[in-house]
Amino acid sequence: MDLILIRHPAVAIDAGVCYGQTDAPLVHDARVSARDVLARMRALNVPDCVDGWHSSPLRRCASLADALGTARIDARLSEMHFGAWEGCAWDDIDRALIDAWAADIEHARPHGGESLAQFSARVFDWFDEASADASSVMHVVAHAGVMRVLAARLLRLDYAGALQWALDFEGIVWLRRAGERWIVVRWNA
Repeated sequence: MDLILIRHPAVAIDAGVCYGQTDAPLVHDARVSARDVLARMRALNVPDCVDGWHSSPLRRCASLADALGTARIDARLSEMHFGAWEGCAWDDIDRALIDAWAADIEHARPHGGESLAQFSARVFDWFDEASADASSVMHVVAHAGVMRVLAARLLRLDYAGALQWALDFEGIVWLRRAGERWIVVRWNA
């Protein structure tokens, strides 16, 4: 099975702002982004989408998924919820709170939103259900957090490290199941 993950396009939010589940608008038209993504996918020989695109309901993902074809919207694909930190500049958040979160990245929730463990469980619940019904390839328009925790789980890597992996807007991640393990075909292509 091939899992194709596409990060949403750039959002109209200032750099350095925590926007998790904030429903941010796109900087550019989703149809332009869709043309660019499809051209890159063709150049990389990414398998075609046959069964429709899975997507977060947040418009930065859903609008791209709609522009790419049929979209299957699922709230479990939403980005992590950062509670009171949503819409705040990271530099304005109390450093002690960020340090507390970093000290227990899996379970701490100093922002009052989701812990990484809660977020990951939600995403894995979606993946386990969707992949059971999937054909040989599954296409997803998602958020960086969703893509990183999925990749970490499938590749059997540490979540804390995976959260640091570079992932550009419209970045393509292509994972392939080879027997019982998963491999990276492309990262941030």
